[in-house]
Amino acid sequence: MASAEEIFHLSGPIHLTAIDWNNIYHRRSVAASLVKGVYMLENDRRQNRHGPQALALPWWDFFHFKLDHMLIDDVDLSICGAIYEYKYPSPALNIPQYVIAFRGTIMESDTVSRDFKLNLQSILNNLHRSSRFQLAMHCVHNTVALSRGTSVWLTGHSLGSAMALLVGKNMAKIAYFLETYLFNPPFLSLPIEGGFKNETLKLGIRFANSVVKAGLTVAVKGCKHHKAQAYDPFVVLSPWVPYLFVNPDDPICSEYIGYFEHRKKMEEIGVGKIERLATKNSMRNLFSSVLGINSGAEALHLLPSAYLTVNRGRLSDFYGAHGLQQWWNPYFPCEAMFYKYNTTT
Repeated sequence: MASAEEIFHLSGPIHLTAIDWNNIYHRRSVAASLVKGVYMLENDRRQNRHGPQALALPWWDFFHFKLDHMLIDDVDLSICGAIYEYKYPSPALNIPQYVIAFRGTIMESDTVSRDFKLNLQSILNNLHRSSRFQLAMHCVHNTVALSRGTSVWLTGHSLGSAMALLVGKNMAKIAYFLETYLFNPPFLSLPIEGGFKNETLKLGIRFANSVVKAGLTVAVKGCKHHKAQAYDPFVVLSPWVPYLFVNPDDPICSEYIGYFEHRKKMEEIGVGKIERLATKNSMRNLFSSVLGINSGAEALHLLPSAYLTVNRGRLSDFYGAHGLQQWWNPYFPCEAMFYKYNTTT
């Protein structure tokens, strides 16, 4: 029998009796619900629920999707993702034919160890070396090939949004700009946004950080100037504009607010060139280069462009601020901004 919490969560966005695919709130709610479907698939597996007892089906069936394929982690054998296919031929570009969704961390004994190791790999910019990411990339490549030009979406929550972000970046680098919905994506840096209340202090810290990073960038990469001119990953990624959904009370993702706002402020005060250098690099990668250490891949959280949606409503605790269910709530005070990377040097 389902718990009271599961019955509550099963409600989801049931007020969406008809989907307007041109409405960002509707698209956001569908994307969040499909991620919830992955969580429920894994809960059904762990609790051995099958057939009429299983609780996952409504999360995609309500929106006329069918479950095409489950992504199974090869280490803990958990369900970590799913590929959904729209039941009917998509009559419009805004309706995805396929959606690939990734869940976040599940705090259960048979999944938490593997999920925490993946979170650590994400922090160390080594998520691309994990077998779960390799599985995700393989499935996305196959789905894009199968789609034959129809729309394919990526979506994920928390650790799952890190996975979707990395997949989306890799696809964008080969000119496949997939529509992507990232819920509470981890920003792997000092959480200035939530850690300090004084706006002047935050601006000062970020300004100093930008100047130091820009200086280190010139020092470390100046000798590679001509090579950088030939291929700049940030410029290559700039046409891809994922949707990010963050809560200022969630320290895992809140720094995205300051990351993009600071870039805008630096342009406004006439020092955008400094920030355009700084925003491409993480402090850790730059110091690793100074010390001659191979830091591996670029920092996952660095993004040229984004549609950023901030939930300005007050939630009672961290679990609410980091929770997926807030994103299908039609009543939260929403602040949405579009940030496009300025490629002008």
